[in-house]
This record gives sequence, structure tokens and C-alpha cells, in this order.
Amino acid sequence: MPKIKPPVTGKYIDPLVDFAFKKIFGNQPNKDLLIAFLNEVFRGRKHIADLVYNKNEHPGDLKDEGAAIFDLLCTGNKGERFLIEVQRARQGYFKERALFYTSRLISDQAPKGKRSDWGYNIAEVYLIALLEDFTLEDSPAGAYLHDICLCNRDTGEIFYDKLGYTYIELAKFVKTDTDLDTDLDKWLYFLKNMPRMDRLPVYLRKPIFEKLFSIAEYTNLTKEEKTMYDSNLKYKWDNKNVVDYARQEGMEKGIEKGKHENAITVAKEMKKDGMPLAQISKFTKLPIEEIEKL
Repeated sequence: MPKIKPPVTGKYIDPLVDFAFKKIFGNQPNKDLLIAFLNEVFRGRKHIADLVYNKNEHPGDLKDEGAAIFDLLCTGNKGERFLIEVQRARQGYFKERALFYTSRLISDQAPKGKRSDWGYNIAEVYLIALLEDFTLEDSPAGAYLHDICLCNRDTGEIFYDKLGYTYIELAKFVKTDTDLDTDLDKWLYFLKNMPRMDRLPVYLRKPIFEKLFSIAEYTNLTKEEKTMYDSNLKYKWDNKNVVDYARQEGMEKGIEKGKHENAITVAKEMKKDGMPLAQISKFTKLPIEEIEKL
């Protein structure tokens, strides 16, 4: 397997590395960063004034029921539950996993024991997923922000607006620094490009981004934090190496399969025209034994 040399640590940490993401967005002193980001994600549909962080591991109610472990989970000032996930590579049953996580957050709201006054008064639940190196299946080209809710299939009318899934495909976010129209653009640009920056850009000179860049400066980390970050970064690039290798292998096998299928098609036509098997084999590179069976 070819080795990909991990990048030299730059001035700023990579916000999509697990340690860095939680360092920037998952600490109580930095909750204003997460609030600002979430408010831009909701684009005026919601306004979060405050939030509290919750534990990120939710064991099942039954002994053998699997636990749900979240990247970040927090509760808004109106009781809303926000689940923020960073997904670095494609996984099987990705959509089903999102449904399982949000369903757990809904079912956990049921009071334990018998209570008649609850009446299924369910708080809002939202999942925000940052997809780093892959895209959703059947996702339209160029569309990187997907705001999903329950709606009427025939009319498109929203059926229930207190459960939502926001998927952000960073691989499709290709805006340059001169194309950033909104603050959400700026957040996404920062998430994708910060490791390659060497200073706070002029177009990000706002107090919230100034604080963010100060937190994310590698030299401002403690010795222990640097060790954790370096370990996380190495893990990320080792995984990327494996994924890239598997992807390349799959492409090469696909090309070879396509060549073989094309050769069989040509051989069938040549055989139909009565050409000698040896000549067909020489032209298509197929074994005579395989041509005989066509």
C-alpha cells in the first residue's frame, strides 16, 4: 500500500479532527462559537440564544441494547436538542444511523414510569452532519447544503418541523475567499481551509472569528493537547490512506472489468463473422478457451 505522508502541522489546527472539533466547539467557554455556527446553519429559521452541553454517550434502556455515542450533543435555550456530527468517510447505513441517533434523543424524553400529564410533549431534535470527504448518494451536483424534514410527499408541504436533518457536504463547497457571500459561507470556508491558512484573513475579521483563530492556533495548545491533536491527525491521515488505497483499487478493478467486458463483446462479433479463434485471441487478448465458450 502506498504511504501518504501526513502534512506538517501548520499554524492552525484542523477543525475537522476529532480533538480539534471538540476543542473549538465542545468547551463551555467556547459555546458562543457553536451558537454562532448553529445560528448560521439554520439561516434565520431558528435563533439560539444559549445552550448547555450534554453527555455524548447514551446507553440503551435494555442491557443488550446498543449505546449511541455522539460527537457533540447540546440543549438549546428552548429545550431543543442539537446533535452535531463530523463524518469523515462513507459508512454503511449512514442515513439509518442518523435516524437511530435522533430516535434515541426522542425516546429518551419519555418520563420513566407512568405519568399521564406528559402528553407526548416532545422537544425539537436536530442533527447537523458535516460530511468531510464524501457526498450523499443521488445528491444533486453543486448542492452542498441539504435541509431535510418530514413533509407531504405529494405536495411538499411540511408535515412536522420539530425534527430536522442538515447535511453539509464540504467536498462540494468549492467557493473561494472572494465568493463568500454569507457568514455561513465563511464558517464552511474556515472548516475546510483553516489548516492551510497562516493568518486570520481580512474577510473574517469579526470578534467571533478572531476568538476562533486564537483558540485554533497550534502554539496556544498545551503540551498534552498537542500530543492528543498530533495523535488524532495521524489517525485521520492513516484512515485517509486506507480509504484512498481502497478507492484506487476499486477504480482499477472497475477499469479492468470494463476492458474485459468490451473484449468479450468484440470477440462475439468477430466469432459471428467467422474469424479464426487464434486471430480473435490475438486481437482481444482473450484465451482461446474463453472464446470457444462464447
